[in-house]
Amino acid sequence: MRPSQPGLRRALSLPLLTLYGLGTILGAGIYVLVGEVAGVAGMYAPVAFVAAAVVAAFTAFTYAELAARYPLSGAEAVYVQEGFRRRGLSTLVGYLIVFSGLVSSATLVRGFIGYLRVFVELPGVMVVVLLVAVLGTLAIWGILESITIAAVATVVEIGGLLLIIVVSADSFATLPQRLPELVPPANATAWWGIVTGAFLAFYAFIGFEDMVNVSEEVKNPQHVVPRAIILTLVGSTVLYLLIVIAAVLALPATTLATSEAPLALLFENATGASPVLITLISLFAVINGALIQMIMASRMLYGMACAGWVHHLLAKVNKRTRTPVASTAAITIGVLIFALWLPLVTLAKLTSFAILLVFVLVNLSLIRIKRFQKPPAGIRVYPTWVPYGGLLLSIGLLSLQILSLPGITG
Repeated sequence: MRPSQPGLRRALSLPLLTLYGLGTILGAGIYVLVGEVAGVAGMYAPVAFVAAAVVAAFTAFTYAELAARYPLSGAEAVYVQEGFRRRGLSTLVGYLIVFSGLVSSATLVRGFIGYLRVFVELPGVMVVVLLVAVLGTLAIWGILESITIAAVATVVEIGGLLLIIVVSADSFATLPQRLPELVPPANATAWWGIVTGAFLAFYAFIGFEDMVNVSEEVKNPQHVVPRAIILTLVGSTVLYLLIVIAAVLALPATTLATSEAPLALLFENATGASPVLITLISLFAVINGALIQMIMASRMLYGMACAGWVHHLLAKVNKRTRTPVASTAAITIGVLIFALWLPLVTLAKLTSFAILLVFVLVNLSLIRIKRFQKPPAGIRVYPTWVPYGGLLLSIGLLSLQILSLPGITG
């Protein structure tokens, strides 16, 4: 069910949605994750990132097909409802996604304080309150306006990664001679490091699932959303691969692993200049990531309210802004509470667990839907082995996380 009038505004095009996806996938994680992956995979870190991209692709294609079948807000909850017809399970999935959005946003808001202190020292509480208020206001302002701002921030963020790649030209020049160093041997020790690195790198690809929750605000969503998911995954993989190759060619893996800001270190090593510019770009990455997560979580609440699974007031759309003001306000308050008072390290680990659990259920849902429902005419469908692959790989990652492997960044 959806409210008759007013509805959400269909304003997002393929380029805007792709930038939205890149913004949430790239996030601030890549600015530290390269070091963590290099610490366990060494020179084979590029192979670990490729493996992680392949793992993520299975579930990404599952999302692409489901987004074409059901282009609705509250996406994951809708998918699970269609697959299992159990309201309690669907509602739980919706809450897990909302929870992940709240914690991710709050974590990024906290991270913003550290980056800001490079330039100016301000009370942490004041920074959190002001930043969350500004982000909440942007999210309420309008989907086109807020996503346009997010897209600009994403362009700046991509520019920072491209800058790292450009200044690493000398490292890339040595690639033909050093290529054998990047090819792993056929021994268990090297491949265990790659598997462990791929497990860590997988979290750098999480974010494509956020895109489906703005489906009701996308033009021609049955075709645009799946294409945007695939473009986002390909684009982020190419950027990650170039960055990690530059990193392992330029610096020892042990140096990367012990650095809190490996990309800033890489920039400084390549140019001899202070990495202030990279730090400034990191601020954009943090703000962008938090804004996108807040928009995603608010649309999940809106979709759940439209389905009657949470209070109907959360489905109310403002006539002027055409945004779900009550849902967005609720998310804004939740982010503020989490950012100010809750132990985010523990919650961030729980969020990674929750996302993988949702991936398991979403892949299972598509398997069941394919068995019992015919797809709508004109949409792209994928072989059944795609969701089966996503299911098995998600269960595998979930099992590894239960075994408490260190270094999960979320």
